[in-house]
Amino acid sequence: ANDRAFNQTWQYAKNAIKTSKYNLFSFLPLNLFEQFSRLANAYFLFLLILELIPQISAVPWFTTAVPLIVVLSISGVKDANDDINRHKQDKQVNNHKVKVLIHGEEEKWMNIQVGDIIKVESNQFADLLLLSSSEPLNLIYVETAELDGETNLKVKQALTVTGEMGDNIDDLSAFRGEVRCEPPNNHLDKFKGTLTVDEQQHGLDNDKILLRGCTVRNTEWCFGLVIFAGLDTKLMQNSGRTTFKRTSIDQLMNLLVLCIFGFLATICAIMTVGHAIWEVNEGSTFTAFLPRQSGVDIPLSSFYTFWSYVIVLNTLVPSSLYVSVEMIRLGNSFFIDWDRKMYYPKKDTPAQARTTTLNEELGQIKYIFSDKTGTLTQNIMTFNKCSINGRNYGRNLTPDDNECPLQNMKRVDFTWNQLADPKFVFHDYSLLESVKEGNPEAQAFFRLLALCHTVMSEEKKEGELNYQAQSPDEGALVTAARNFGFVFRSRTPETITVMEMGRKVTYELLAVLDFNNVRKRMSVIVRDPEGKMTLYCKGADTIIYERLHPSCSKLKDVTSTHLNEYAGDGLRTLALAYKDLEESYMERWLQRHQEATTAIEGREDRLDVLYEDIETHLMLLGATAVEDKLQDGVPHTIEQLAKADIKIWVLTGDKQETAENIGYSCNILREEMKEIFVVTANTADKVKEELQNARRKMCPGSAEKPKVIKARAGLFWLQKTQTVQDEKVNGEYGLIINGHSLAYALQEDLELELLRTACMCKTVICCRVTPLQKAQVVELVKKYKQAITLAIGDGANDVSMIKAAHVGVGISGQEGMQAVLSSDFSFAQFRYLQRLLLAHGRWSYIRMCKFLQYFFYKNFSYTLLHFWYGFFCGFSAQTVYDSWFITLYNMVYTATSVLALGLFDQDVNDRWSFRYPQLYSPGQLNMFFSKRTFVQCLIVTTYTSLVLFFIPWAAMQDSVRGDGKDVADYQSFSMLTQTSLMLVVSAQMFLDTHYWTAINQFFLLGSIAAYLAITFTFYSNGLFFMFTSSFPFIGSARNSLNQPNVWLTMFLTCLLCILPTVAYRFLHMLLRPTITDKVGNQNQKPFYCIDPAPAPYRPPPRRVSTRRSSYAFSHSQGYGDLVTSRKFLRLKRRPSLFGRKDSPLVENQPQRYRTITEETKESQT
Repeated sequence: ANDRAFNQTWQYAKNAIKTSKYNLFSFLPLNLFEQFSRLANAYFLFLLILELIPQISAVPWFTTAVPLIVVLSISGVKDANDDINRHKQDKQVNNHKVKVLIHGEEEKWMNIQVGDIIKVESNQFADLLLLSSSEPLNLIYVETAELDGETNLKVKQALTVTGEMGDNIDDLSAFRGEVRCEPPNNHLDKFKGTLTVDEQQHGLDNDKILLRGCTVRNTEWCFGLVIFAGLDTKLMQNSGRTTFKRTSIDQLMNLLVLCIFGFLATICAIMTVGHAIWEVNEGSTFTAFLPRQSGVDIPLSSFYTFWSYVIVLNTLVPSSLYVSVEMIRLGNSFFIDWDRKMYYPKKDTPAQARTTTLNEELGQIKYIFSDKTGTLTQNIMTFNKCSINGRNYGRNLTPDDNECPLQNMKRVDFTWNQLADPKFVFHDYSLLESVKEGNPEAQAFFRLLALCHTVMSEEKKEGELNYQAQSPDEGALVTAARNFGFVFRSRTPETITVMEMGRKVTYELLAVLDFNNVRKRMSVIVRDPEGKMTLYCKGADTIIYERLHPSCSKLKDVTSTHLNEYAGDGLRTLALAYKDLEESYMERWLQRHQEATTAIEGREDRLDVLYEDIETHLMLLGATAVEDKLQDGVPHTIEQLAKADIKIWVLTGDKQETAENIGYSCNILREEMKEIFVVTANTADKVKEELQNARRKMCPGSAEKPKVIKARAGLFWLQKTQTVQDEKVNGEYGLIINGHSLAYALQEDLELELLRTACMCKTVICCRVTPLQKAQVVELVKKYKQAITLAIGDGANDVSMIKAAHVGVGISGQEGMQAVLSSDFSFAQFRYLQRLLLAHGRWSYIRMCKFLQYFFYKNFSYTLLHFWYGFFCGFSAQTVYDSWFITLYNMVYTATSVLALGLFDQDVNDRWSFRYPQLYSPGQLNMFFSKRTFVQCLIVTTYTSLVLFFIPWAAMQDSVRGDGKDVADYQSFSMLTQTSLMLVVSAQMFLDTHYWTAINQFFLLGSIAAYLAITFTFYSNGLFFMFTSSFPFIGSARNSLNQPNVWLTMFLTCLLCILPTVAYRFLHMLLRPTITDKVGNQNQKPFYCIDPAPAPYRPPPRRVSTRRSSYAFSHSQGYGDLVTSRKFLRLKRRPSLFGRKDSPLVENQPQRYRTITEETKESQT
């Protein structure tokens, strides 16, 4: 500690982060290297070099140089802009100020080193050993939702030997402890090490470590010793490896480009052979006109011809393809950024496309992996309903509800209660009236909620209560009691003070029978001022019902009905009961309790026996229903995505009961499912047995060993793929698996069994999973399903999953920005995922597929004319077009119209996309662009090129002008052919466009106008006289286009090219219409023929459920022993360090409920 010179010799990781790729000097060489590492760019550089060789160059060098320079410039500007943004983000994080005690002043965050002692004033820090804090006993409250997904706050505690230093700067600066610990690893819940101070060793565990990514709550200041920094922190060790994500269309394009190279080489070889044959048979007769160069024989001439045709036919792989793709992706990314329907006004958070390379992948998603906490839910617990003495309160009322008056729908007014929480909302006045009227059961109900808990209260100002709750569930129940007149005010180890309907009552706290996961209940024993002793108990209804007095049987049946309704609504329930105790019995019980708590051996067992003995013959009071509030629109979004045949898996660090309950709330799990399998085994053999039993139930005829289809894919077919086909199942099933079982299931010998069983189920929920397990599940599906995956989350524990999936989506929610910074797309609410996929994703995929089909169509049709012309020019590599047309065809004449198609086209609007989610399925099946589609495109373009060449050739071969002069010279034929080509590709664009905008029309008509204008200009007398060698086609345009037979030929050519396409599409729509055709046809009807818009989503009617396992305790172990000791009392108030009052931690507003400390060790009592 405090010895940088010593620590630097160990070369620990630095704390600075760097996500940028370039600097000012390395940008140009590195960026050019990256761009030329693309096969297409390297190919065009090679072509440019060939064009500089006079012997083989058939076209001017600028026909390749100009497009290549434009492509490299646009890509370079885009890369520079992206890297500048990365530099800004890195600078913002690295320059964050932190107080380091070595210098006694602020230091930049990137300069923090292992061994430094820092004062924590924000939630950006490394992994620290807690030394001291402002809280009693050097405790500190932290929230780890970003790390493990758990919403309840946890407590860390410093060692006594370091805590004694407090905020003494001199002592902390002089501290010279030595830490020896385990090397950096990804275990969030484990830490082993020792601290040596003055030759005394002290053990270190996870309770004394503050991890990067956790959030400090309700602590004014604390000091920590940096243990791990930068990439060594546990958060970064769990973040997974950052990989460059490429879309499936990108990978297919690379494969197709490779095939095109092969096709190009084949054509060039054919032309070379043709040239050699022609030279042997016919070439000698032309030597009088074109004498051969000295030393050039037929083999060398054929060699030159091969490379000449490589240059002439290079547009089979157009240089503008990749830059056009990038521009379309960029435009579609802007549409996502600008979408006001994905803007969240409460937090002023718009949707953001953080990458521009994955847009079309959004239209092909098959599997969604979602976090629960903060993604599906809001991290807010609300007291929703309750049952008291057989009467149900807080129902979801509607104006048509005849049982209750309409005014009961109004929010209950608690202004009469000066201590009420103004944020509390309830909608049933009858409950408040019962309490005010003195109903004994209602008052006993809320008295129990005000007494039976481990919440602590702080009252900094009179009447302003701040509850520190171990879990949000407990805070919600105590707040409900507070608003209904039973206000928990304060506590000591022996007493609890409650304001009951304005009257202060102090209860003597005799014992706390604490909660744990085995007992599933909690009890307190109190004595009221009159001396009456009562046991109050709350817990899971199945546990409470076993301990009720026989006289409660009728009330139990009625309450069970209410509990079934609550469970059907997805609420978290608790049953409440009490028992009056006799003085003599309590004296004996307390004596036995004292003996059990002081026993050295068998203490837990003896206490369990005591608890079982007293928690019998309870009297039922009722039940509570707490809602783990879902984000708005979550059930409807999940329903829509399920209709689109997208499978949703929930991967959460929360416990099984909580995750299962949320599954029912958001309709991922449903009562109608045939069966929900729960895998909780603790050995590999048991896990395998449970998975196999589930699979055999769902599909009795399934093979014991899965059929794995092995294949090759990727560039040069080097990538090996393994695919496990889906197996058909009758009915719907669900699967819930715990983290410890998942660890065995993800082993190599069990992973296929897990995958088969999970994929048979409609819903999969993985509980208590670590961040790396989330990524492993995603990787498993990617490996064997060959499907596009999407991961969505909002915390640092979701980063590895987001990085592993094909598409990562971050929710900018309550758990920080770590997930957003690692994501490809981000927005504020889960419901926006529906619009992102079904609208933007589907449009992006369709636009990209249409663009690629049209792009290959126009370029193949353009290029193959050179091939046919070769048979008429002696295979001499003579171009059929003017060199300026070659230069401008892809960069000007056809560039803007195809970009408009890729940016604005829609087959149906967003409303119809949401009404028919089934429209999404073609993208999952790659129906719009695949190898088969490419072959079909190649066949069509071959036919088109034949028509484009031979119709003008045949029509103009022996034709003459009106004045008897010939028309069919080379330049006139070139003019006719290229004009026909422009008309045909424009007509094809007209047919391919579904959604017409002013921009589409302007670009399409503007392309033809630009062609005609440029052509007449370049073929004019003026340019010819100024630059004779560069503009040789003087007068060709006006001499050709003033002939009627030329226009008739162009019309005939265009008709013969387009007619087969129109006929095929008409017959296909008539005989085998797709769902897109059906919806598109309906969408084009007059407004009075269109079916009415779908009714707004309404939640399904309440279902009667027997599932009530999700009791409202989100913690695993209670703090009963702590609240009955004096440890939690604030012994002293330390002054604020450095005199600073504006620290983020000082001003940090607590969450709705704060957390009390965990049980401390007896040795520290």
